Amino acid sequence: MASLFEKWDKEIDTKGLAEDTDQAAKDGASRTFKEVDPGEYEVAVQQMELKASRNGDPMVSIWFKVVSDGAFKGSIIFMNQVITQGFQVHQANEILRMLVSECSDAPEIKFETFKQYSELIMDVQEAITDNYEYALKYGKNAKGYGTFEITEVFVLE
Repeated sequence: MASLFEKWDKEIDTKGLAEDTDQAAKDGASRTFKEVDPGEYEVAVQQMELKASRNGDPMVSIWFKVVSDGAFKGSIIFMNQVITQGFQVHQANEILRMLVSECSDAPEIKFETFKQYSELIMDVQEAITDNYEYALKYGKNAKGYGTFEITEVFVLE
């Protein structure tokens, strides 16, 4: 049986993690970041994946990095959507569709299996990375959970 470290080495992009660590050191990421206030921000998608929530449930995780000038430039807005019920998958699908709305070769956004959905999320990230930025309307609902709406797509040259 493989060790936990071998499992992590297989599952996590260690090269990318090492590069992110070096970049965080250059950016001074040791400072404490304040939580991003609700509002509208220009963002780039930094990371997307299907992973396990704290409870072990399947969850879509998207990291939006604020690229617009202001107090929160460089901060991350985290979208985490558990997908164990139909309406939750629908919400995740809607965000994915918004992210690829300007892509001419966008993959079809639909859920079939968790493995297929994980691959779909990777395909979406590949299609949008370094090609698009977004106007993200970020808010909180009555229960304090984040709300996310892509209001505009910016094609990068």
